[in-house]
Amino acid sequence: MGGVMIVTGGSRGIGAATARLAATRGYAVCVNYRRERDAAERLAKEIGAGAIAVAGDVSDEGDVLRLFETVDRELGPVSALVNNAGIVDLGTRVEALTPARLQRMFAVNVFGSFLCAREAVKRMSRRHGGKGGVIVNLSSIAAKLGGPGEYVDYAAAKGAIDTFTVGLAKEVGDEGIRVNAVRPGIIRTEIHLSSGDPGRVERIGAAAPLGRPGKAEEVARVILWLASEESSYMSGALVDVSGGR
Repeated sequence: MGGVMIVTGGSRGIGAATARLAATRGYAVCVNYRRERDAAERLAKEIGAGAIAVAGDVSDEGDVLRLFETVDRELGPVSALVNNAGIVDLGTRVEALTPARLQRMFAVNVFGSFLCAREAVKRMSRRHGGKGGVIVNLSSIAAKLGGPGEYVDYAAAKGAIDTFTVGLAKEVGDEGIRVNAVRPGIIRTEIHLSSGDPGRVERIGAAAPLGRPGKAEEVARVILWLASEESSYMSGALVDVSGGR
């Protein structure tokens, strides 16, 4: 397989699992992080040669430019982008949402994916002299379920990612770029610590048809499959990894 992969929000959870698996498939991996410097650097060291950790808030255009320029310089042109960076917040109803929360939710979960994809397309597209590539966006099963009473804002942001995935896939398909999305369900990761409901993962996971929460590695395997030639005729797909929810 090989190539250069950027995993945004790669210091923990699904991002870290994806970075580890990508390295075993021959990728040179950039682990992007916003605050978890120690965790990102430990992961890059664990992965070994060909891995770097690069700081950057994906909602900040300047940070995104520096991220891609660093990868260009240290690893070479990106061939696979995993738009994994995302945030959640305390569960609440729509009437309690604030503009500040909405702005941050969409800045990270939507605008960040657009900015990173923009820079990836500039490097991957045959229209710009590139050799093609793959973008895998991280959506959520919440985009289908709506997140009522908890995270309608998060679900709406992920719904935007679904539409973005379909539209971008059609826009750049004939330029050698495939774009797909993975929609995880309840996965055992640290992101749920932000929800204010520590028992949520096990409770909702147990209610899934498969009777349990998922593991980060189970999502990572689907991401790497979408990045591989085994899925070479897939683009614009939304793949649910949700235990049947």
